[in-house]
Amino acid sequence: MAESNNVLPFKKTSHPADESNLIRTAREDPKVFGELYLLYVERVFRYLYSRTGNVHEAEDIAAQTFLAAFESFDRFRQDGHFASWLFSIAHNKAIDHFRQRKSIASMDEINDIPMEVDPLSSVIESETTAALAKLIQALPEGERELLRLRFLAAMSFPEIAHLLHRKEDAVKKSTYRLLARLQSQLEVNHE
Repeated sequence: MAESNNVLPFKKTSHPADESNLIRTAREDPKVFGELYLLYVERVFRYLYSRTGNVHEAEDIAAQTFLAAFESFDRFRQDGHFASWLFSIAHNKAIDHFRQRKSIASMDEINDIPMEVDPLSSVIESETTAALAKLIQALPEGERELLRLRFLAAMSFPEIAHLLHRKEDAVKKSTYRLLARLQSQLEVNHE
C-alpha cells in the first residue's frame, strides 16, 4: 500500500447502520467481504501499528489478519461481535509476528503514524503528550492493550469485553480507572 505525505494509506469509511446485514450478505457473496475490509482496515492497522511501530509490518500483519478472517469467515458465529472476532485474529497474528521478531513497539511511537495535517498535530507533539507516552509505556502490557483496543482500534466496551472474556462493566471500570490514574499522574508531573 502506497503512502502519501501525512495521510494514512487507507480509505476511511463510516460504520454501516446494520453491520449484521453486511455480514449476512458477505456470507452469500464473498465479494462483499471487501466492504467489511474497508470498514475495519484502518482500525486494525492502527492497532497493529501501535504494537509493531513499523508501517510496513503493520500493513503485512493487517493483510494476514484479513486473509485469515476471509478464509475462516464461514466459521464466524454471527453473534454481533464481528469486531472482537476480527481483533482476536489481529492480536494472534501480532503475537505470531513477535515470536518471530522478539520485540514490541512502544505506545509512544504511535505518533509516527502519518496523519492529515490539522490543528491538533501541534498538540500531539507537546510536552504533555510526551509525558503521557512515557506514563503509558510504563504501564503493564495488559493495561496498554486495553488502551490500544479502546482508543486505537476504536472498539466499544462490549466488543472489548467479548474479546478479553471479561464483563463489560469490569472493562469500563478498568478503563476509566486507568484513565483517571494517568490523568492524576500527569497533573502531579506538571505541578
